[in-house]
Amino acid sequence: MLKNYFAIPGIVKSMGLVFGDIGTSPIYTLTAIFLLIPPTPVNIMGILSLIVWTLTILVTVQYTFLAMHLGKKGEGGTIVLKEILLPLLKSSNQVAFISLLTIVGISLFIGDSVITPAISILSAVEGTLLIPGLENISQTTIMIVAGLIAIGLFSIQVRGTEKVAWAFGPVMVVWFIALAGAGVIALIAAPQVLFAINPFYGINYLVHNGLAGFLILSSVILCATGGEALYADMGHLGREPIVRAWYLVFIALAINYLGQGAFLMMHPGAKNVLFEMIFSEMRILYIPFLLLSIAATIIASQAMISGIFSIVYQGITTRIMPLLRIEYTSILLRSQIYIDVVNWLLLLAVLLVIAIFRSSNNLTHAYGLAVTGTMAITGVMIAWILILRGELIKTVLAIFVLFVTCMFMVSNFSKIPYGGYWSLIIASIPFGVIMIYVYGQKKLAAALQPVLINDFLQQFNDVYQSVNRISGSALFFARDFRRLPQYIPRIMFTNNIIYDDNIIVSIIRTEQPFGVTWGVTREIAKGLSIFEIYLGYMEIVDIGAILKEAEIEEKTIFYGMEDIVTTHPVWRIFAAIKRLSPSMVQFYKLPSDKIHGVVTRVEL
Repeated sequence: MLKNYFAIPGIVKSMGLVFGDIGTSPIYTLTAIFLLIPPTPVNIMGILSLIVWTLTILVTVQYTFLAMHLGKKGEGGTIVLKEILLPLLKSSNQVAFISLLTIVGISLFIGDSVITPAISILSAVEGTLLIPGLENISQTTIMIVAGLIAIGLFSIQVRGTEKVAWAFGPVMVVWFIALAGAGVIALIAAPQVLFAINPFYGINYLVHNGLAGFLILSSVILCATGGEALYADMGHLGREPIVRAWYLVFIALAINYLGQGAFLMMHPGAKNVLFEMIFSEMRILYIPFLLLSIAATIIASQAMISGIFSIVYQGITTRIMPLLRIEYTSILLRSQIYIDVVNWLLLLAVLLVIAIFRSSNNLTHAYGLAVTGTMAITGVMIAWILILRGELIKTVLAIFVLFVTCMFMVSNFSKIPYGGYWSLIIASIPFGVIMIYVYGQKKLAAALQPVLINDFLQQFNDVYQSVNRISGSALFFARDFRRLPQYIPRIMFTNNIIYDDNIIVSIIRTEQPFGVTWGVTREIAKGLSIFEIYLGYMEIVDIGAILKEAEIEEKTIFYGMEDIVTTHPVWRIFAAIKRLSPSMVQFYKLPSDKIHGVVTRVEL
């Protein structure tokens, strides 16, 4: 049985791709907490209990049990939950609310993904200060080293997450073994901390410390860094290897946190708990452990980067984000992708955060608001789905988890004046871009005034018989053939460009994440046919291959482009986004020698 457990493909890879962030949280979590409160035995037991149960409730229950069982065909993330929930809703107001909530969730996740790599890398590099002879390294030097590590990590993303996971997975296995081993050694000196597994200690701490106890939850949440990435990254490796790997990771983390608590019992003056514990236990292995921790924090950043690629990918295919150039880095899994623009903008933001906050301790004041906000939104959607499905037991569990998540989120409001506002500032940038794009697309569609198919057919039949036609087939791309974009009648009726065979290609997104189907061409008039392609909202396919398989041999491909003229500052931003985005036919990588873009001037 145990052999089969470890034999599941992807467990080692998921260690490298998914669990980096949450796996490196022991480096800074207890250190950050006990800089705020005294390390008395009662406080230590209470905090350890809160950490163990935070990992249990927010990660194990919310993500690996509830959320991952709701994922569609191995995909996860806020957008997937939205796509599951929308068909269950009856009110347009509810649909609008969930759509807005999804955009907020995506934006907060991006804000979190900037702060998490910065805090992980900085905290590991700061461990060099315990090496004899390096105690006086300046914080500026530490920042430069952390920045160079970040640059190196983001530079290798183009190679693909599959290759990265194979390289990083074994390193993270060693890291978790080291964490668990160090924890066991520390527990020998103070085994009584094992009683902290009892939730009574955590509840007792909250009850007896009032507001101060409640606010400390804003630091306890550090133990769950990267929890949302577990779900967002599910499309890279699938649910089963991630869930099974998590149980092993959870045990290693729990043992290490308990071990750090035991070390604090014996050494209440410790300032950098994990590194001082390792230095005290096995000084000879401290430098190898430090190097291992730096490698682990590099991998921690990888988990967030992969999660961001997944979220942006889903945003593009569900049309709430502008088109971006996507590279597929795996022949076997289309969900393993690289997005150049996102990669370099994320790196720039991480370097900026390192420069602003300078140390990992300062960054703990900024961390937590975005991640708890994202978790709360995920919790709302999970509970809503389960309510509408009538799954009573899971609904009660989801509502309890949502209550706990909201407690963490409210406690993090206290961080806003001390650096938490930065996560909101970072999140506001993608939020603004998405909102401008979504509403700009609606305004653009209204301004273009599509032509109804019945009106189009009347004129087409007359023109098709009266003009000199061009031999061969021409393709015209339209989202909905019943409402044709203006460029099509302009080409045919204004410019008298009509081919013997004119085919309107319509690409329709379904409510399922995967699946590709298409029908045979339907002739709706002599010389005019419809060809519909149905794609799951996670599918990005080779349209050229589909056309070839359908035996469509096009001579020319036409598509519409907009030249937006506006004086409004918001729509100027929208116009810039449209100019910088690839067109639909470029996005689907159709043959460039056959493509003709037709520009329509639009005033907004």
